[in-house]
Amino acid sequence: MSEGTVGLQDALALGRLDARDQAALRQSGEISAAELVEAAILRAQHLDDALGSISHRAFDLARQRAQEIDAHKDDGRSHAGVPYLVKDSLDYPGMPTHAGSRSRGDALANKAFPFVQRLDGAGLVPIGKSTMPEFGLMPSTEPLRGPVTRNPWSPLHSPGGSSGGAGAAIAAGIVPLAHGSDGAGSIRMPAACCGVVGLKPGRGGVVRVRSRHVLEDLMVGDSLMSRSVRDTAWAFANAHPQRKDPVTGPAARRLRIAVVEQNLVGNAPHPEVAAALSRSAELCASLGHRVETRPWPVDGAEVTRALYTLWSHLAADCEDRAASASQTSQSALEPWTLGLARWNRENCGIDELEQAYAQLAHLPAAFNAFHQNFDVILSPVLRAPPLPIGELAPDREFGELMPALFDWMSYTPLQNLAGTPGLSLPLSSTAEGLPVGTQFVADRGQEELLLALAFELEAAAPWRDRWPPHSVASLSSKN
Repeated sequence: MSEGTVGLQDALALGRLDARDQAALRQSGEISAAELVEAAILRAQHLDDALGSISHRAFDLARQRAQEIDAHKDDGRSHAGVPYLVKDSLDYPGMPTHAGSRSRGDALANKAFPFVQRLDGAGLVPIGKSTMPEFGLMPSTEPLRGPVTRNPWSPLHSPGGSSGGAGAAIAAGIVPLAHGSDGAGSIRMPAACCGVVGLKPGRGGVVRVRSRHVLEDLMVGDSLMSRSVRDTAWAFANAHPQRKDPVTGPAARRLRIAVVEQNLVGNAPHPEVAAALSRSAELCASLGHRVETRPWPVDGAEVTRALYTLWSHLAADCEDRAASASQTSQSALEPWTLGLARWNRENCGIDELEQAYAQLAHLPAAFNAFHQNFDVILSPVLRAPPLPIGELAPDREFGELMPALFDWMSYTPLQNLAGTPGLSLPLSSTAEGLPVGTQFVADRGQEELLLALAFELEAAAPWRDRWPPHSVASLSSKN
C-alpha cells in the first residue's frame, strides 16, 4: 500500500493493535511507517467528529515524518512510524500550543524539550494535538474554545481531564499512544473514565517536559497513556532520566497492599466505585497478595487545604500571564479560570502558601514511612463514575462548580503533592457499562513495582478485547 491507499477496514484492524504490535509490523516489513500513519489519519477522520478528541490536526506534518522514516528503514528506532497524539499543553515544533484556551494565539512552537526529543528519538509520529480544558485546571474536557470532548463509552458523559482528549482517542482506537500530563490526576482520571492505562510517574521520574516552573516541576508528571501495560511500561522507561529497561511482566514477589476507601476528607465513594474497589482488592488477594484496609497516612484536611492553595495559585499565574500578553487575552479566559484566580487572591496569602509548601516537604517522608509496611496503596481514582457532560462545565456558577469539582477528584491530587507514582487500571465498570478505574500507588521511585503488578492484573482480568460503543471495533462491524 502507498499513501492514500490504506483501506478503512485495514485502518480499523490496525487500530485494534497496541503500539508494540504496530511497531512489530513495521519492523518486519509488513507495513510502512507511511501506512501506519495514514491508517491513524483515516481512523481520526471517521471517528473523531463524534468525539472531539483532537484539537489540532497535523496530518501533513505526520505524513512528512513517516516518509522520512521510511527513507531510512534500518535506523534502529524501536517505535518508528507508530502514530500518537501530543497534548495541547506540550510544545511540539511545527504545532501551536493553545492549552485549551481562547487566550492563546496560533504561533507555532519551535523548541523541543528533552521529553519530546525522547519521543522523536523512538520514532513516534504525532498526528496532532489532543484536547484539554483550559490550562488543565479542571477534570473534564469541555473548553469554551472547543471542541467539547465526549466519552467513547457514552457521548453524554465526560472522558475526564485534563488529558481527556488523549483518553478518548486511545479508548476509541484512533491512536495506540497519547501524551498526558498529570498535575492533580490529569492522566489517571481520564484513564479511569475511558477504560485505558494511565501512569503518573513520581517526582523525578521523567526527563524535562516543559519550561521551568516552581510548582509544575514539583507537581506534574508526564507519560504516554495506552491500552496495554507493556506500552505504558515502555513509554515510562523511554522517558526516564536514566533510560531504564522496560518492565516486561509480573514479579514473583507477593505484595502488602493497603486498601483506602474514603477520600482525604473522610467521605465514602459512590456505591459503584466502592464495589469496583472491593472487586480489585479481591482480585489482588486471589493472586496471593496480602490485602488490608487502612486510612490515609496523612492529615487529609491539611492536604486538601494545600491543594486548594496551590491549584488556585496556578490559575492566578495563568491570569497574570494572560494580562501580561494583552487585555484581550485576559478577557478571553474562561469563568472557571478567572473565578479560581479570584478565589486565590481572596483566600490565599503568605501563610497559606507557606502551609502548602510545608505539605510538599512533609508528605514524601510520611509516605516513605507508610511504605515500610505496605508496598502499594489501592484506592479509587475518582469519587464517582464518569459525570455527565455539563456537570463540570467551565461556565457553571463558580460557587457550585468549585466544591463539585474538588469532591469528584478527591483521591488523585495527594500523589502529586507527595511526588509518588500512581497508576489507574481499567478493572471495572458500572451497571451501565461506564469504565471505573482503580488506582495503585507506591513509594517514590517504585514505578516498576506498580507496572509489574499491572502486568499480573492485566493477565488475570484482561481488558484487551473490551471496546466502547464508539470505536474501531464498532465501526468495523458496520462496514
